[in-house]
Amino acid sequence: MTLFRRPSPPTAGESSHDSSRSATPTESPSVPDSSSQVLSAPPRPRMNPQGAGSGLPERRPMAPQRPAPPASEDPEFPTERRSAVSGAPAERRSAQPQPGGSPSVIVSSSERAPSAERRPPPPSASQAMSFPERRSPAAAPGAASGGQDRRVAPPASFAGGERRSAATGSRRALDANAGGADRFWPNQPRVLEDTGLTATFVEELVLKALFFAGEMRGMDLAARLQLPTSVVDDTIEGLRRQKYVDIRGGGSSGVGKSTMIYQLTPFVTDVLRQILERNRYNGPAPIPFQEYVAAVKKQTVRGNRITRSKMQDKFGDLIIRDYIYDGIGPAMNSGRAIFFYGPPGNGKTAICQGMVNCFDGDIFIPHAILIDDFVVKVFDSNLHKPVEDDGGSYDRRWVRCRRPLVVVGGELTLEMLDLVYSPEVKYYEAPFQMKASNGMLLIDDFGRQKVSPRDLLNRWIVPLESDIDMLTLHTGKKLQVPFDVFAAFSTNLDPSALVDDAFLRRVRYKLEVQRPDEEQFHQIFEIMCRKRGVAYNAKAIDYLIDAHYRPHNRPFAACQPRDLLDQVIDMSYYLGQEPRLDPALLDAAVHSYFVRFDRPVETTAASAS
Repeated sequence: MTLFRRPSPPTAGESSHDSSRSATPTESPSVPDSSSQVLSAPPRPRMNPQGAGSGLPERRPMAPQRPAPPASEDPEFPTERRSAVSGAPAERRSAQPQPGGSPSVIVSSSERAPSAERRPPPPSASQAMSFPERRSPAAAPGAASGGQDRRVAPPASFAGGERRSAATGSRRALDANAGGADRFWPNQPRVLEDTGLTATFVEELVLKALFFAGEMRGMDLAARLQLPTSVVDDTIEGLRRQKYVDIRGGGSSGVGKSTMIYQLTPFVTDVLRQILERNRYNGPAPIPFQEYVAAVKKQTVRGNRITRSKMQDKFGDLIIRDYIYDGIGPAMNSGRAIFFYGPPGNGKTAICQGMVNCFDGDIFIPHAILIDDFVVKVFDSNLHKPVEDDGGSYDRRWVRCRRPLVVVGGELTLEMLDLVYSPEVKYYEAPFQMKASNGMLLIDDFGRQKVSPRDLLNRWIVPLESDIDMLTLHTGKKLQVPFDVFAAFSTNLDPSALVDDAFLRRVRYKLEVQRPDEEQFHQIFEIMCRKRGVAYNAKAIDYLIDAHYRPHNRPFAACQPRDLLDQVIDMSYYLGQEPRLDPALLDAAVHSYFVRFDRPVETTAASAS
């Protein structure tokens, strides 16, 4: 990083300047040994005796309500419900995952910490100043006995007294006992060093937040950066001493800093211009890359213990055959790839959406990560679904979510599978497979992408084999990222024309999704009528089959009951009547839905004459 500084104007009575809190480093003093040169003095830790929380409001998803089906008033077809299983009334199965499930990551008994072990107390001031060496989970000699906390090892350059780069990892220990000994739980940072970020980087985040907002209170700044108020208050105090930030109002100095309103001063103009030329990221503080890698490995989607009984109520209203359970169950336990094939419109995508509900537990996804001073946004509100917050204390730079399901279709290109750099904002967007980490990635409509199937398969061969994905920065640097994804490929084309033996060897599980039979066709129609609030009539469906399926040898498809019923509802509203399964409406729906476009016969000039 290019280091710079705009000298602050002298003030009366000011004789010293804190260079350790500067957003623009000072010039390095000359030293006799070139190997021990540093660019700036190490940041001085500031202790927070009381700790701080983020104060974020809870998010509670609202459960949708479904209308109850009215009683049938059809004079021609009296209401008759065909049982879904063995003559019993069909019951609705919940599509939501059962709360309180056991974590999906299983560790051996030798790696489990004792249940009576408590979290270590906050470090004292003397301990924080001494910076003792901490062991990584892999190298800790006491990991087997469970007697030592698992911590992230500091880089070697930290022992020399240099300021550590923001991308080398934090000194914060990840509490293995929070929420279970075998799950990842990010501790709430207490001081700046616990975040793994440098004082300069946090100061730049504060300056950019004030620039885009105009003015902000201290508590709003802490909520924007998702950092404790004590860390943000110390950062603002350092910027005030440099004359970059001033108090606009809200309280007196030293009392109620979180309620004060801060704004930028004219002296920060040149410094801020250079900051925005490098990076315009304005959001929660990122997570060091090494900490993200450790979290992905600990929240792995591999090695689950999913049984048939646990899968029964995870697919909602889908009619699942036994052979489908037997095919997807072992594949989910392995966490490896699966290949779906079969005719279109029979629930391949819907099956994948139900599969992700079978994975127990929730995971933590970072808002952003830091790689070589470049910010990469990971959290996507369109793909990641936060769970209800129980008010526990953890690092709010992470979002507690359900395991994600990322679906990509015909729009997929090879460029989307790499880090997407925006020259306008000068930071990265994570690719789809990285956003799907610890979850499921579905490549739907495989073979219909703009890129050829062979090129797309070649891109996936190495990650599927080694569980490592290679990404490239715009500087040309190659980066190894964990590929901890349960990948699913779905196609309705001929598989023999799409895949080769090398791909089939790496995709161990293949499953054909077949068409429903007549009994299942009735069951699907009954479920869709219940969801749409229309009275189900078995005789009307028998009429539909006898009049429009058997005479034309028309095959069933799982999507047809939903599509035909939607057309019946639309026509009923057009006619000004309540929707019902009427023969005339069913005939009109079939004539509109099943249309065959035959090519006209070309007539030559000779035959026309």
